[in-house]
Amino acid sequence: MAGGSANDDLFDSVLMSDNRLYQEGYREGFERGTRRGLRDGRLHGSSHGATMSTEISFYYGFAIAWKCILQDSTDAKSRKRVKALEALLALIQKSPLENPQSPKLQEDIEKLRAKFRQVCSLLNVPADFKDYVKNSSGVTF
Repeated sequence: MAGGSANDDLFDSVLMSDNRLYQEGYREGFERGTRRGLRDGRLHGSSHGATMSTEISFYYGFAIAWKCILQDSTDAKSRKRVKALEALLALIQKSPLENPQSPKLQEDIEKLRAKFRQVCSLLNVPADFKDYVKNSSGVTF
């Protein structure tokens, strides 16, 4: 029986090594996946943040430029346009842009986009942000 137990131990060690290798492979794969997921998440987050920042910066510059253009106009239509531009600027100023974890961020971005479309309608200019970015991509200084 002593010989049988040695064979059993050898058989058990083969079975246990298979299980041990499976566990080590799982752990190593999990660690690699976690590292890669963090890296990909950071890359996606910085890319998405840069896109959002570009969009909001465009809205701000757009509103400032149009406000400067219309500031000397005295007719009622121009005053209404300036008031809408000031409302857009106020929305930009009070948005929680410093805190990307804010639950209100997406809601505020949607409000900004809606206000931008309203201002563009009042100014009779195209309201698609992507059109402005696409048209200015060839500009160099």
